[in-house]
Amino acid sequence: MSNMVSVDSSNIEAIGYDAKSLKLHVRFLESGKTYVFYGVPDWRHEEFMKAESKGDYLNNEIKTHYRYDKVE
Repeated sequence: MSNMVSVDSSNIEAIGYDAKSLKLHVRFLESGKTYVFYGVPDWRHEEFMKAESKGDYLNNEIKTHYRYDKVE
């Protein structure tokens, strides 16, 4: 898993990104669960990190466009 960076969000604890594999990892505050999103381009990760509302960006621009799994 990529290095996770803490973010300022009401529901997301940390975000990690691996540019080589195009995998985006998102860990949630309440559940502590981490999800991996596949095929996420670097520009999308950069926009996500700059988004005022990380939760809205995740729901509208990432979850609806990229396949994902829960990390075990």
